[in-house]
Amino acid sequence: MQSDSSPATHLRLVWPEWQGAGTSSVRDLAPEFPFDVARRGYTVGTKVLEAVLPEHDGPTAVVPVDLDNSGLEERDGIEAKAAVLDQLDAALAIIRDHSPERITTLGGDCGVSMAPFSALIDKYGTDIAILWIDSHPDMGTGESSYPGYHAMVVSALTGHGDQEILDRLPATIPASRMALVGMHDWTDDSLPALAKEWGITVFPPEQLRPESTSLLEWLRSTEASRVAIHFDVDTIDANEIQLGLGADLGGLTSAQARRVVSDINSEADVVGLTIAEYIPRQVMHLQQLLAGFPLIG
Repeated sequence: MQSDSSPATHLRLVWPEWQGAGTSSVRDLAPEFPFDVARRGYTVGTKVLEAVLPEHDGPTAVVPVDLDNSGLEERDGIEAKAAVLDQLDAALAIIRDHSPERITTLGGDCGVSMAPFSALIDKYGTDIAILWIDSHPDMGTGESSYPGYHAMVVSALTGHGDQEILDRLPATIPASRMALVGMHDWTDDSLPALAKEWGITVFPPEQLRPESTSLLEWLRSTEASRVAIHFDVDTIDANEIQLGLGADLGGLTSAQARRVVSDINSEADVVGLTIAEYIPRQVMHLQQLLAGFPLIG
C-alpha cells in the first residue's frame, strides 16, 4: 500500500550509534572480541548496511557519532546518557531541516528509532501506528536494573521513562498504537504486567508463524493508515543465523519476518523503517585479522 512520493520527501538517516548498548550485554554476548571492538560493532554493522542496500534515491544524512570514550558515564540509570542525548539532538535537528514524509534509518543500536519515530508521530498524529519487531520489549527506564539505553526506546516513545529524554521528543504515541511483534524474551519478569498496564499489544512468534492475520486485525483496529516499522535483526532465530549481538533462539525465521513485513506493507502506508542492532561478526573478525598489516592505515 506504500504510495509513491518524490525523493525529496524520503530521508535516509544513517546513524551508527553504539553507545546505547549496555556494557554488561556486550561483555557477555560478544566475548570473542576485545571489549572496545565489540561495543563499537554497531558502527561496523551500519557501514555494512549502507554497502549492501540499494542506493537511496533521495537525501541521505549521517548523524555524527564519536568513536572515542567521551560521554559514556552512567547518569540517571542510563549508560552514556550524555552521548546519546547529544546524538538525539543532532538527529532531531537533521530531521527538522529535511522535514521528510518518510524516514528510513540505518543503525546502530535500537536507540536510533527514537528521533525518526517521534518526528513521524508528531507529523501524522493519530494516523500512525508503530510495529516494534524485536526479540525484546525495550521497555526499560532509568529505574530498571539494566542501564543500556537501547532497551528503553519503547518506553520513551510511549511517554514513559527519563524526563530529560521525553522533553526532547517532538511527540509520543499512546501505547494502544504500539505493538511488539515477534517479541519472546521479556528480559525482566515485571515487564509482562507493565505492558498490560500500559496497553501495549504483544504478538509472540508462535502467533505469527502461520499467518499475519491477528497482527493485521490489530493494525486495522487502530484506524491508522500509516505505520513505522522498527526491525531489530535479532528477531531472526539464531538457529537459522545470528545477526544480532546475542544468539536469540525461538524468534521468527527469515521467511516469516519477510512475510510479516510484506503483509504490513500491503495493509498500510509504511512511512518509517529502521534496521537496527546488526553485528557483522565475520567482517569484524576480518578487521581484527588485517589490523596492523603494512600499507593499511
